Amino acid sequence: MNGTLKPPLEGIRVIDFTQIIAGPYCARLLADCGAEVIKLEPVIGEHMRNAPPQRDGHSSYYGHLNAGKKSVAINLTNPSVKDVVRQLVSESDIVVENFRPGVMKKLGFGYETLSEANPDLVYCAISGFGQDGPRALQPAYAPVVHAASGLDVSLGEFEPEGTPPRTSGAYFADYLAAIYAFGAIQTGLLSRFRHGGGRFIDVALMDSVINMLVFEIQTSQFPMEWKRRGFGPIHAQDGFVIVTPITQNNFERLVDAIDRPDMLQDDRFDAPFKRSANWNDYMTEIEKWTSQRTAKECEETLMAAGIPCSQYKSVGEAIQDTQFEARGVMQTVTDASGPFQVPNPPYVFEDGSVGVSSSVARAGEHSREVLTGLGGLDGASFDALVSDGAVSVAP
Repeated sequence: MNGTLKPPLEGIRVIDFTQIIAGPYCARLLADCGAEVIKLEPVIGEHMRNAPPQRDGHSSYYGHLNAGKKSVAINLTNPSVKDVVRQLVSESDIVVENFRPGVMKKLGFGYETLSEANPDLVYCAISGFGQDGPRALQPAYAPVVHAASGLDVSLGEFEPEGTPPRTSGAYFADYLAAIYAFGAIQTGLLSRFRHGGGRFIDVALMDSVINMLVFEIQTSQFPMEWKRRGFGPIHAQDGFVIVTPITQNNFERLVDAIDRPDMLQDDRFDAPFKRSANWNDYMTEIEKWTSQRTAKECEETLMAAGIPCSQYKSVGEAIQDTQFEARGVMQTVTDASGPFQVPNPPYVFEDGSVGVSSSVARAGEHSREVLTGLGGLDGASFDALVSDGAVSVAP
C-alpha cells in the first residue's frame, strides 16, 4: 500500500433512492470505491433496518448492504420535498433507484425530469423485468426471477426426474443485478467524461440471471445427445468433499495420489471424453478412497498433488479460512450496536484505496447536514420539514 493514490471514485456523488438488496448493494460498491453516497430512505428508516440478524435493534444485514453511506430520512411522496431532492440531484453525478418502473416518474424524479436540471446525470434504474416489455410492471423479488429465468430448473438438472425445483434462501438475482449495475454505471461515467452527456441505464434482475446461464442458453438451442457431467459431493469419513479431476494431468496425478494405477487402463476412464461420459462411475471409484479418510485429509492430500478438491464448509467456517485473513477480505464494520464483519469487494487495488467503509449511518443521521448544505435549505425551512413529518433526524 503506497497511500499516495485517491480512491478511484473520490469526488463522485451518488443519490441512492434504493431499498432492499440489489440497489443498496450496487450503491455500496460505489461507496467502497470512494464515491459519496447519499441514501434517501423513509422517515422511519429503510425496511431492511428491521431485517435479521438483529443486535440491540440494529440489523447487520442492513449494515452489510449500506456501510459507508450518508443517510437522509425523507418522505419522497410529500410535495414539500420535491425541490430539495431535485437540488441534491442537480449537484450529483449518479442516481440509483430500484422502484417498479414508473414509480420515480410518478414521484416527480424520473430521468426526463432530473436530467433537465443535470444533463450529465448517469441514472441507473434496477427492476425485476426491466423498464419495458409485457412484464415490466409485474412485481418481482429474486426468488421469482430464479424461477422465471430457468435458474432453479437448471440447478436441478442432476436430480431424479420429477424432483421439484430446489428451495433456496440465496438471492442470486439481486447480487448479480447489483454487480452488473455497478459496472454499467462506471461505463456511463466513462462515456460522460469522454463524450459528454448523461446516460439512462436499465438493469433487470431477469436479464442478469439469463446472462449467467451461458451453457444452458446454448444447449436450449442445440440440445446434446449426452448429459454433461455434474460436480457434487462424495463421501468422506466425516462429511463430504468435492473433487474435480477434469484434465488429463489431473487424472494422472489423481491415480497416483490415491494409488489406483489400474484406472489408467480402465476403458471407462482412459480418455477425457470417456471420463466425462462415465463421470458417475469415475466419482464412485474416487469415493472408495475418500470415504476411508477425513474430509480434511482428502483435501490436503489431493490439493498437495495438484488435484482440485475441497471440503464442504459452512459460510461461518469459510470466512475463518487463513486465505481470507492473508488477503484482508473481511473488514470490521461498526453500527450503533457494535462491530461485525463484512467482506471487502472482490477486487484488490494495490494501494488499498478500495474497500468497505467501517461505519453504518443511523436513519436520518445526515438529514440536516445534507439538506442545509448541498440541498440549500436554511435552518427554518429544514425545521419546518421536520415538523411536517417530511424529514426525520437520527435521535
